[in-house]
Amino acid sequence: MELSKFVDKLPIPKKLCPKYKGHGWSYYEIRMKEFKQKLHRDLGETTLWGYEGCYPGPTIEVRKREKVLIKWINELPDKHILPVDKTLHGAEHDVPEVRTVVHLHGANVEPDSDGHPEAWFTRDFKVRGPKFATKIYEYTNDQPATALWYHDHALGITRLNVYAGLAGMYIIRDKYKDKLNLPSGEYEIPLVIQDKMFKENGELYYPEQPDNPPPGLPNPSVLPAFTGDVILVNGMVWPYHEVEPRKYRFRVVNASNTRFYNLKLSQEGDATAPPWYQIGSDGGLFDIPVPMISLILAPAERADLIVDFTDFAGKKIQMLNDAVASDDPTHSIMEFRVTKKLKGEDKSYLPSHLCHVRRIPEYKACKVRDLSFGAVNDPNYPRPLFLLDNKMWSDPISETPELGSVEIWRLINPGQFPHPLHIHLVQFQILDRQPFDVERYNATQGKELVFTGGRVLPDLNERGWKDTVRAEAGFVTRIISRFIDFSGQYVWHCHILEHEDHEMMRPFLVKEPEKH
Repeated sequence: MELSKFVDKLPIPKKLCPKYKGHGWSYYEIRMKEFKQKLHRDLGETTLWGYEGCYPGPTIEVRKREKVLIKWINELPDKHILPVDKTLHGAEHDVPEVRTVVHLHGANVEPDSDGHPEAWFTRDFKVRGPKFATKIYEYTNDQPATALWYHDHALGITRLNVYAGLAGMYIIRDKYKDKLNLPSGEYEIPLVIQDKMFKENGELYYPEQPDNPPPGLPNPSVLPAFTGDVILVNGMVWPYHEVEPRKYRFRVVNASNTRFYNLKLSQEGDATAPPWYQIGSDGGLFDIPVPMISLILAPAERADLIVDFTDFAGKKIQMLNDAVASDDPTHSIMEFRVTKKLKGEDKSYLPSHLCHVRRIPEYKACKVRDLSFGAVNDPNYPRPLFLLDNKMWSDPISETPELGSVEIWRLINPGQFPHPLHIHLVQFQILDRQPFDVERYNATQGKELVFTGGRVLPDLNERGWKDTVRAEAGFVTRIISRFIDFSGQYVWHCHILEHEDHEMMRPFLVKEPEKH
């Protein structure tokens, strides 16, 4: 189905108000519902799932250290709108087909409020464990101001629930960052980017099988990857947004299942593009703004961007995806039209120094862990199975950092493509990447790790706080993190959702310090 580009206005997700508010705390009730929404001028209404009956979900804005209580309420039907593979662990025939649990991605939060994949519940509060039935999630927001996002995390069907629309932005603000005088109000805009496919009637299409499936594959069956043929921003296919000739701030999240983006700005018919800067990533602001030409954004990564349209009145600026060829329809993402009259002097400011990002010294690390990415043949069906450190979800916990400790994780990727690795609870820092002899590593079943080049520092726009990192193929990616504030069980996983649902997720346990 061919759809025209840049014919619909960019929707701006509504901001959600708390149901109750007190001194230093807020209480929300957020319902997950099935509804219909128009996603393109030439499409019929599409059946979706969303928080508060909209896609993407409403933006939640909070203050640093504000105690936020959220009761997540499942009002979804019993039957899924997308094909459920019931051969996957956690999605078998003996569990309800529709289950949800919400993960606030990037949050520093206690285990019971983290959205553990097995802490799911249904509309009638059938639950994995009875303690979760009436649980109100508590978010302390005791972390730097940044843009997080919330999405579904139910074991075995995360890819389907997020694709169906269960995702939204969550922004933490603080007094210091407010004083920076960055673009704000109507000039600060969230951009939630996803790719999808549609049936002729406008309903969502998600394939039940890979192309030319081998005999013996269950129907439906999980895919090794999924990319759609259209790009949506804030729930609209290839939208346009009218802007004034001034600076804007865009809070961008890649909410796609599998697709990586290489964002680029381009003026229609001209190589000249507005100057743009990245000022922050997953966990908050950088030390200094980073001038950008292009920006790689893996699934779940966020980018805090400043774009200056001042000298481009009357022009059309397109946001492109340079990760694909120019004749691929997904090369386009959206269009900015600098057609609005300037309401007044642009008094926003891009400072040369944003904040101080404290580096974690390597000598503080008490443990270095080697953790690998791998693919094997599924022992039960003719399909690939992606694993972390050659372990299944149900294998015993092997990562047990101590509360308050610092660890370095060496992420070893001997595969042919990158994996976006997400760790719950913590924000970490990327130390470096180093190429290694993949053939030798694989031939010795991971026993011999021989480097073939020097360490490569992370890109300038990867030197802030991160909760998701690209573990590049053929490289060992080193990250360092401090496990503070909360003990208990969390998870780490690939954020290609098709991989996450098919065993590429592992629990880890933050232990209380041993008493001597």
